[in-house]
Amino acid sequence: MQTELQPTKDGGHQEHPIKLYLVVWGLLFVLSACSYMVDYFQFHGLLRWTLIIAFMLLKAGLIVAVFMHMAWERLALVYAILLPPLALLVLVGLMALEGGHTFLTRTLFFH
Repeated sequence: MQTELQPTKDGGHQEHPIKLYLVVWGLLFVLSACSYMVDYFQFHGLLRWTLIIAFMLLKAGLIVAVFMHMAWERLALVYAILLPPLALLVLVGLMALEGGHTFLTRTLFFH
């Protein structure tokens, strides 16, 4: 979502057009409505949690990209802010896999 930066009257500061913010607020509203629809249609199990987390991550990504101006920052700053949480998510996933393996091993050998 590349947009032109509009210079202000003082000449030194640039701001984004209001249309960008209105579009993002609209997308956040639509994503929130979709998240509520997951409950309304009474999805259950893995599908429910996958949809809820997907909508949550999409909303968080929009907020970080536009309102925190990460879409226009240098790549090094983006990596410094986004890579540590992603690394933590990978480690949590590895721990969940190892926990399942440990549980399976214990049930197999201790019964």
